[in-house]
Amino acid sequence: MSEFLKTHIDDHVLHVILHRGKSNAMHLEMIQEIQDVFANAEKDPAIEGVVITGHEGFFTSGLDLITLYGYDERQMEVFWDAFIDLLYTVTAFPKPYVAAISGHSPAGGCVLAIAADARVMAEGEYIIGLNEVPVGIIVPHGIFDLYSFWIGEAQAYRFLLEGKLLSPQEALQVGLVDEVVALDKIQRSAVRHIKKYTQLEKNAWQRTKLNLRTRVLQSMQANKEQTIVEMLTQWWKPSTRAVLKTIIDNLTAKKR
Repeated sequence: MSEFLKTHIDDHVLHVILHRGKSNAMHLEMIQEIQDVFANAEKDPAIEGVVITGHEGFFTSGLDLITLYGYDERQMEVFWDAFIDLLYTVTAFPKPYVAAISGHSPAGGCVLAIAADARVMAEGEYIIGLNEVPVGIIVPHGIFDLYSFWIGEAQAYRFLLEGKLLSPQEALQVGLVDEVVALDKIQRSAVRHIKKYTQLEKNAWQRTKLNLRTRVLQSMQANKEQTIVEMLTQWWKPSTRAVLKTIIDNLTAKKR
């Protein structure tokens, strides 16, 4: 039973709704639940594809910095290990996977979305992109490769180093999302993408998908331990802790 996700199956499509507070910020337990859902969906022959979404206003704001800030060294090591494993799982998911981006989707939210085969984003004053560097988090090479997969290396390089966040229309223009539609149409649109894929010969589609993602998946697996060490070292640097503390103070002030 999931505490931070709601799920239902409709016409062989598994709908996963992120359901944790206002912004769907992800901590260890939520990441583990998403991992379990995708692992089970891969094995279930009744599920032909997965649509993941949030609620109005937020797909997910990314990592729950407030909770993560309080983790000890062992908890952070477990967290980064789980996060990298989740990224690999959703990227290597052989069945059609579509992100129905219902609102803001920065950082970890964008990572979850770019692992999908297609992205449909709600129109509105929302943001999407990878802004880890301004927060003080190192971007692993596997995430750069995945980002580049959709928007090209030169653009991904520039966007990552400045932590650029885009509006839905800007994301559409650069190829980060495939469609921008009214919020009440994103689920229908996402399912349409799933059905477009499932009409094709299943084995040929799945094998081709994984073949096209071979380089990205190899990049994620390579030097995983070294990546975790780098991310942990950066996480505990006083300069990073200071940036995180400022962000957390601002977030806490807004909640009052």
